[in-house]
Amino acid sequence: MIGKVFSGRYKIIKKIGSGGMADVYKAEDTVLARAVAVKILHPQYAQEENFVARFKREAQAAANLNHPNIVNVYDWGREDSTYFIIMEHLEGWDLKRLIEAQAPLPIDEATDIMNQVCSALEFAHQHEVIHRDIKSQNIIITPQGQAKVTDFGIARAGVSGMTQTGSVLGTAEYISPEQAQGVTVDKTTDIYSLGIVLYEMLTGKLPFKGENSLAVAMKQVKEKPIPPTALNSEIPDSLELVILKSLEKDPDARYRSAEGMRQDLLRASKGIPVEATPHLFREEEKTQVLPTAKPAGTKRSAPAKQDKRPRWLPWAILGFLALALIVGGYFMFRGASTSGTVVVPNLQGKTLSEATEILKERELKIESEDSFNATVEKGKVISQDPEAGIKVKKDSVVKVVVSKGEELVGVPDVVGMSRDDAIAELVRIGLEIGEITEEENNDVPAGAIIRQSPEADERVTKETVVDLVVSKGESLVQVPNVVGKSTDDATARLEQLNLVVKRNDAFSDTVPEGKVISQDPEDGTEVKTGSTVTITVSKGKELVAVPDVINMTEANAISKLESLGLDVDIEYSEPIPEGEVSYVLDQNPMTNTKVEKGSLVRILVGLAG
Repeated sequence: MIGKVFSGRYKIIKKIGSGGMADVYKAEDTVLARAVAVKILHPQYAQEENFVARFKREAQAAANLNHPNIVNVYDWGREDSTYFIIMEHLEGWDLKRLIEAQAPLPIDEATDIMNQVCSALEFAHQHEVIHRDIKSQNIIITPQGQAKVTDFGIARAGVSGMTQTGSVLGTAEYISPEQAQGVTVDKTTDIYSLGIVLYEMLTGKLPFKGENSLAVAMKQVKEKPIPPTALNSEIPDSLELVILKSLEKDPDARYRSAEGMRQDLLRASKGIPVEATPHLFREEEKTQVLPTAKPAGTKRSAPAKQDKRPRWLPWAILGFLALALIVGGYFMFRGASTSGTVVVPNLQGKTLSEATEILKERELKIESEDSFNATVEKGKVISQDPEAGIKVKKDSVVKVVVSKGEELVGVPDVVGMSRDDAIAELVRIGLEIGEITEEENNDVPAGAIIRQSPEADERVTKETVVDLVVSKGESLVQVPNVVGKSTDDATARLEQLNLVVKRNDAFSDTVPEGKVISQDPEDGTEVKTGSTVTITVSKGKELVAVPDVINMTEANAISKLESLGLDVDIEYSEPIPEGEVSYVLDQNPMTNTKVEKGSLVRILVGLAG
């Protein structure tokens, strides 16, 4: 796809993502000179007429969603058998990567992101568009902290209308119970997915996990989530209520709109009691938690003590103590019978020497191997086998993989290569293709690389972006007509076209002094920029000095004057007898007078003496 142009204007630069239905590329809009994202549908979807028709309708609907927290859709189309959507290109991370790197997110940051996403979905719902695939991967966070919801249109391309049953399931960890059951959905299905994303931001975990998508989907239908405060005690009660309200199994029990959820988020952030009263709380929790509303950032307080203790409490305590004695005895016995085993410690992030010392203390051995890794610091443990928490026999071997740091590669020299060969070579060693620009060049053939950045032999990490400048070939210009122009005008006109001017001077009987008599090459000729154009400039008519022909014979005087381009007028002082030699007695103009060629010189001829 690299270098391919869609609709005559969207030029593919590099691949930036891939999903189950489409691949995403960065491209240049050559008409508006801006970066765009091109989402190209996988070929199997292009074969279904119903899918294509719905895809078109949904792409058009998404293009009408003009909101600051929704990724803009600019265009869509088909190139041969390939269907594509042109979207706004964003710099930043998707929320999933941010969660994986930093979770749990600060309360204020998570609330701010969710406020923006709620605003985007409220706008979409008002335009009768349901997303149906809200997940942290479909939310982009820009470097400025702006949240942008993407994938409008594609997640719903298999359905038409807000109330039809969706044939596109979405992602199992984020789908609503009604989606999992394949029944009718409405805008509250997006509310449920928002609750999962907020849960994930604040705990770093998803509420439902399973061995496969079907298992997760069934949990969405039947199981209650672990309250988020059980995973992060910093979450205020009011914010937990908002999450659990969003995660109600019954769509009618959720927020009726994204705006309603957003308003409760604002109340929670200000310490104002929220309106959420979720059924997902256990009955004993409701009476203790619902009246409480603490501002974001405060910790949960312990439930208020009851004044009256149940009568059965002392018996329960005695039963608990008895059970504790039995369990304790069991584990003492079990510990004695397993004294030859030890629990494998967590070594990830430790240096090799630290890991060796830790294992030595537990009477375990270590084997290590090195591997390049872009995320783990050089010299630190990446992984281990067996994993932490596993019981093994003493003197067992724990294998660890130690980071060699991020792998560096030498940038190959692609200058002079063809564009395709250069791209193939860079991709082969794991480098990314950046901006590809073109410029005219008289020395490098069209299609070959003129420059690259980074330059050849630099050591860089894999996936480093390499920018290329490709030759458009020789720069040709058409020589203009400068005959008859003044020297200055002719020179300026030629130099304006990056042509070199060479001047010759010559006399001319017809062209005034200082004007161009002729040029080489002639006008209309195509030449390379930097070529030389010779102009011949008039010196005006040529002047000659009248020679001294007095006392020369008539014949010699005439020959002398005519050889200089002068005309001769003869006057005789007396008849010349036959056989006598005549001589020049006088001339006009006089000797050394400067005259133009073709001027008339009069001579007086007579007999000698």
